[in-house]
Amino acid sequence: MPFLCANSLSSFVESAVSTQCSRFGRAAHAQIIKTLDNPLPYYIYNHLVNMYSKLDLPNSAQLVLSLTPNRSVVTWTALIAGSVQNGRFISALFHFSNMRRDSIQPNDFTFPCAFKASGLLRSSLAGKQLHALAVKAGQIADVFVGCSAFDMYSKSGLIDEARKMFDEMPERNIATWNAYLSNSVLEGRYEDALTAFLGFRHEGWEPNSITFCAFLNASAGASNLRLGRQLHGFVLQSGFEADVSVANGFIDFYGKCHQVGCSEIIFNGISKPNDVSWCSMVASYVQNGEEEKACLVFLRARKEGIEHTDFMVSSVVSACAGLSGLEVGRGVHALSVKACAEGDIFVGSALIDMYGKCGSIEDAERAFDELPERDLISWNAMIGGYAHQGRADMAVALFEEMTYGSHRVAPNYVTFVCVLSACSRDGSVNMGMEIFESMRGRYGIEPGAEHYACVVDMLGRAGLVEQAYQFIKNMPIRPTVSVWRALLGACKMFGKPELGKVAADNLFELDPLDSGNHVLLSNMFAAAGRWEESTLVRKEMKDVRIKRRAGCSWITAGNAVHVFQAKDTSHERNSEIQAMLAKLRTEMKTAGYIPDTKFALFDLEE
Repeated sequence: MPFLCANSLSSFVESAVSTQCSRFGRAAHAQIIKTLDNPLPYYIYNHLVNMYSKLDLPNSAQLVLSLTPNRSVVTWTALIAGSVQNGRFISALFHFSNMRRDSIQPNDFTFPCAFKASGLLRSSLAGKQLHALAVKAGQIADVFVGCSAFDMYSKSGLIDEARKMFDEMPERNIATWNAYLSNSVLEGRYEDALTAFLGFRHEGWEPNSITFCAFLNASAGASNLRLGRQLHGFVLQSGFEADVSVANGFIDFYGKCHQVGCSEIIFNGISKPNDVSWCSMVASYVQNGEEEKACLVFLRARKEGIEHTDFMVSSVVSACAGLSGLEVGRGVHALSVKACAEGDIFVGSALIDMYGKCGSIEDAERAFDELPERDLISWNAMIGGYAHQGRADMAVALFEEMTYGSHRVAPNYVTFVCVLSACSRDGSVNMGMEIFESMRGRYGIEPGAEHYACVVDMLGRAGLVEQAYQFIKNMPIRPTVSVWRALLGACKMFGKPELGKVAADNLFELDPLDSGNHVLLSNMFAAAGRWEESTLVRKEMKDVRIKRRAGCSWITAGNAVHVFQAKDTSHERNSEIQAMLAKLRTEMKTAGYIPDTKFALFDLEE
């Protein structure tokens, strides 16, 4: 090899970092040792420390650091920055401390790295010490140092300190404003983010793609469709509509605001959608109950050669759960295994949920057991799977393992919805009431509308309809649609038309256009032989033009999905289907079966 100068060799080291090739970096290091005399130029040491640190080879980085004769702030900052980049936040703060012991003063590049490490560790104590040191060193007035200090306080949950830091900044740049907007969204302070955007514009700043996406997230979180649409108009005026990241933000925004048609228009208008675009479109369909379209978009993405991310896989698995598409879900599961994504906590939790809702509880248990680590979402998914199957005993046992066992995971609002739902389906009234009573006293969780609906449903299914009504009257919050609907269903099942009328009146007041409530009340009266009142309910539906939405069912056979509606004769094999139904009716009648028509649904169109 011809002689290479120090500058050429240092450029090789930089190339190893940009290509993320540790083998090439080590070869360049070997050539440096072979070619250059000791001591090496100081910048060579800096390049080597930076390379090993950025390539997540911390032992090699520290070894080079120890051999560096005159360590500077650049050398130490390279080591700290690489540690932060690779998620080694404790190591980053440890190196910062050692740098101080080496009598090296941090600069305006070192402080942001250290603030980021303490913020992501949520270590407010370390963050405050760094803040004091930055003030003492006169660095806090620097816009980048101040912005990183603000971000640290936000991520540490110290909202008042973060706001004070923001207000006291002598200078702000667009990164500072973006940090404020993004952290406000992450903390659920959507109105604060929207107000800050107005302040941002009043100061004369022009937003970039990050600003637009943060504002859209805030608008979606606040369910403010009008503001998001106004921003859409501003984006078109500003010429940012061709920016893929902004378009992705709009797909997500419109999906969360239940305007999936707008999401489709924006997605179809992107000339070169990236993996985030496809993920956002799949998620928008899932959020709006368009599971079949979500699966079709996923298949399109596969044909386009888009690499499926963990988020995309978890979204498609959720779509399969909504469709009860077990075989399709298993196919996606196989893809996740092939991509080594099944160990991801979000993919794993989605698989547990999908298998539970598709009735394959053994597969759900297997997916749960194979998770390398479990968070609250995965525990809730498994408890929800047992609830879907009416296995109160298993749901409660898992709940106790989660809260009392070695795991000691604190339950949340959703956990109790799952457990109470399991008790309701299983008829475990005493156990369910005991768990409901423990929510406030033992776990400090205030019961919400969903929990009260579960208890009413549980009492109603057990035939304790009067007790369920008394429970509703004693509720500290206003009963919701789900609460009254649970009572109405119980009244129909156990022949309580008078109490059912009370439940129906409240339902009509809360949701007057829902055809299901009218259908349920009409059928309850019909089952009780009160035909005049049943006819009156049907007449009221026609008078206010409430149309009953047709339900459907489907089966998968021969790699095809067959969908059926009531009185549907459109299927290509309808004659064979009708012949088989007639044969089954004859065999049932011969066997002595007499149908109980009391609970049959009456056709409201007749």
